[in-house]
Amino acid sequence: MPSPFPSSSASSSVWRDADFRRLWAGQTASQLGEHTTLIVLPLFAVLSLDAGAGQLGALRAVGQAPVLLFSLLAGAWVDRWRARTVMVLTDAARAVALGAAAVAGLFGLLGLPALFVVALTVGALSVLFDVAYQASLVRLVRRDQLLQGNSALEGSRSVAQIGGPALGGALVSLLSAPVAAASGALFFAVSFASLRRIRRAEAVPEHPERAPQVRHRIRDGLRFVAGHPLLRAVCLASAAFQFSFAATMTVYLLFLPRELHLAGATIGLALAATGPGALLGSVLAARLPRRYGHGVVLVSAAVLGNGALLWVPALHGSSAVTAAALLAVNFVFGAFGQLVNVTVMSVRQAVTPDGMQGRAAATITFVGMGSTPLGSLLGGLLAQEWGLRTSLLVTGAGMMLSPAVMAASPLVRLGRRLPL
Repeated sequence: MPSPFPSSSASSSVWRDADFRRLWAGQTASQLGEHTTLIVLPLFAVLSLDAGAGQLGALRAVGQAPVLLFSLLAGAWVDRWRARTVMVLTDAARAVALGAAAVAGLFGLLGLPALFVVALTVGALSVLFDVAYQASLVRLVRRDQLLQGNSALEGSRSVAQIGGPALGGALVSLLSAPVAAASGALFFAVSFASLRRIRRAEAVPEHPERAPQVRHRIRDGLRFVAGHPLLRAVCLASAAFQFSFAATMTVYLLFLPRELHLAGATIGLALAATGPGALLGSVLAARLPRRYGHGVVLVSAAVLGNGALLWVPALHGSSAVTAAALLAVNFVFGAFGQLVNVTVMSVRQAVTPDGMQGRAAATITFVGMGSTPLGSLLGGLLAQEWGLRTSLLVTGAGMMLSPAVMAASPLVRLGRRLPL
């Protein structure tokens, strides 16, 4: 049986593959559309529909809810379908949803209830797309190219995270909220066109004639992750990180303006430093694990990145030195955090069978992100009871649980080559 992959040496660059370039271009456009929409829809509600604070919070919650509601279902579905088909259909649907919202907004026909529906629809489709694109890479490139491929895809995602909100805000300011919504639809249309041009047939695993029910496929995904030593460690480390990070950020966003008395522009600049750091981390992820070993890089990067936030409680005042220190802390956190993200994703993809890729990704996302509401509540409670500086130190120390979990697991023993 001929190989679905192009014939080339193991050391060849993934960029020589035309289909990978199409995947990268489509994923980049899709991520730009997604992160542009994340800022455009709230601004649409505030500027065009005069939404209050409670309504705005509800809109954001509705857009984020699909991560918890649909992640496991998305994993089960993606493992039954071709990832390219899922991505193309979700791009088309998001383009239609945002395009319809833009047209309705231009004619004054879009109210808050309809905007809630749009936010929920786009959020649910984005969950499907994100799970599918993680599975698609494994079906498109050789396993020895996963690290390089993930580095490229996560690098473009970092660019989208930086540029998408800024572009959305600029379009709303310079043009109008409906036109900005139309720009999101355009990005999804570009992604649709690029992904449709992928020519290589996916090696989708065969399934029995009587397919198990969705709940059984979800259960199988949960059991697979829980039963695999490496994936179980990834899942536990992700949950520890997301819980502690949510608590830390709740206190952090109060600490900067109230304890350090920083202006909003300075806070925004400091937080934005994570973006360039993440770009650097994506580049490092293509090199360091193969040179020093995946386990060493994972634990070391998690310690350095998470540990950088422990310096923040030591800062005082709103001087230029404080601002520079915050820029440095967020840059380091972004760089090493992204290095961990890309390396973990490559490990997960390498040890997961093709027929389980979607469910493994969805399970880890569900468990990790599912802990964030509790973390945010804990952060707020600690800030009220213990004060901002002490709470930030405690929650920041909690982030060291993640590298501790990895160091106590088989992940730390991973060498330069991933188990294939």
